[in-house]
Amino acid sequence: MPSRFAWVALTAACVLTGCDSESKRNGAVITGGDPQRGATQIYRHGCGSCHSIPGISGAQGRVGPSLAGLGSRIYVAGSLVNQPANLIHWIQDPHSVNEKTVMPNLGVTAHDATDIAAYLYSLR
Repeated sequence: MPSRFAWVALTAACVLTGCDSESKRNGAVITGGDPQRGATQIYRHGCGSCHSIPGISGAQGRVGPSLAGLGSRIYVAGSLVNQPANLIHWIQDPHSVNEKTVMPNLGVTAHDATDIAAYLYSLR
């Protein structure tokens, strides 16, 4: 059984590093999606060519904003309250939110958008 000090140290390390598996669980609970599949879809749809996205190989784009910490932001897309339905809507049809956005409509399905949102919400 770990000592009280060990539990405090573990908790502090978890808070400071984001506890990846806990963050992923939170992303799944918030959206009903699968963060692991979301990471695959982010890579597949080429999101990293425009965005810097932690945990996604090669995702170092500088056209759009970094998606680091998206899970703790107040707004997404500059105007939508950061909640799952809004993020999923933005991912699927950005031009219906802002007709002048440079974010392309990538033909992301509702299922894939939900998984992508689950991954992005794990980025705290």
